[in-house]
Amino acid sequence: MPFIPHTEHDVRAMLRVIGVDKIDDLFDEIPSNLRIRDLPGIPPALNEMEITRLMHGRAQADGQPLCFAGAGAYEHHIPAAVWEVATRGEFYSAYTPYQAEASQGTLQLIYEYQSMMAALTGLDVSNASLYDGASGLAEAVLMTVRAHKSKGRCVLIPRSTHPYYRQVARNIVGTQGIEMIEIGFDHQTGRVETALLPADTRDAVALVIPQPNFFGTLEEVDQLTDWAHARGLYVIAVVNPMSLALLKPPGVWGTKGADIACGDGQPMGIPLSSGGPYYGFMCCKQELVRQMPGRIVGRTVDLDGKPGFTLTLHAREQHIRRSKATSNICTNQGLMVTASTIYMALMGPQGLASTAEQCVVNTQQLRNKIHRVAAPMFSGAVFHESVVALRKPAAEVIERLAAQGIVAGADLSVDYPELGNALLVCATETKTSADIDTFARALTAAQA
Repeated sequence: MPFIPHTEHDVRAMLRVIGVDKIDDLFDEIPSNLRIRDLPGIPPALNEMEITRLMHGRAQADGQPLCFAGAGAYEHHIPAAVWEVATRGEFYSAYTPYQAEASQGTLQLIYEYQSMMAALTGLDVSNASLYDGASGLAEAVLMTVRAHKSKGRCVLIPRSTHPYYRQVARNIVGTQGIEMIEIGFDHQTGRVETALLPADTRDAVALVIPQPNFFGTLEEVDQLTDWAHARGLYVIAVVNPMSLALLKPPGVWGTKGADIACGDGQPMGIPLSSGGPYYGFMCCKQELVRQMPGRIVGRTVDLDGKPGFTLTLHAREQHIRRSKATSNICTNQGLMVTASTIYMALMGPQGLASTAEQCVVNTQQLRNKIHRVAAPMFSGAVFHESVVALRKPAAEVIERLAAQGIVAGADLSVDYPELGNALLVCATETKTSADIDTFARALTAAQA
């Protein structure tokens, strides 16, 4: 909140009306032994000018490095109109729209967002949003376990899925007795081959397919989808929404299409912002809609035949029958969804496709420029991200380039030690030929 208009006189008047002497009296139910009297280490309050200067200084400390990192968070150009509109008061402070008659604007925006996401993924239904892509994957796993007719409680997930997604999903579903069985990847192609998939799937309920995977490599999604469906498994697609402007949507993978698609919406108009907030998206087939968590907005007509919008399929057991409930995600990432809706509306299908195409072109140019000192590690096709093999440890190279104002990429040695000195690099549409030349020179010098 940028400005609080209440004066001390206003505050005293309000307290007098409600019959208390001071604000602390409003919290008298909190036992005194649980109250913190002071906050050691917290400096005295600053005035507006001082706090503005402090925050500008903190922002400048981040700098404006030349960024060639991806790994789940991507630097894309965001038209100025996106956040000018998204931060208007009508959107900026909007809460979950329980009362349809008072929230038509918010409900319509969410409906438009859901329509766009369903079109991008080729699936029937989208929810309002989830906290982030990783928790979206966990929710998709829970959906498949609830929906599967067997009593299986394990899900197959490739190691080429984002490590953070795997960790978050395991932490969430593991407490409910669901096992995440990791599948290896081919070290030549960087993708999952069917020969690596288990022969015995009796206890499995779903297969996760990342597209592109964490390495930027494109998986053989048709083959994997049909393999899963032939064994009675659901297919969970973990996708980069920007890639869907070019790639086949999950809804038409294989013969029957993926059953659920999820991921992070950050590429769609959300700045890097030192790590967030972002938001997760989820779409699914009609047959799974009652297993879907969170909010769904529908379009209807009133008694006079006028169109209107309202929350739909909001199961009451979320409030009164917890044992039958899906996850009750009340506070969706509404502001981020607002920005993404505006971004997609401004860009349109051609704008998104053009952006995605430029990402592919720039990534190929980057690979060509650095191949003598950092050769591509995998032979598979990629989307705006690629793993390269360095001559020196990736952490050392990253540190040297950081000193020159360049974010070199992601070090894979922690999560994939078997890959050795592997660096995950990314070039979005924001990179020029000059930027790529600068990076190539710095990378060469750092390994000399």
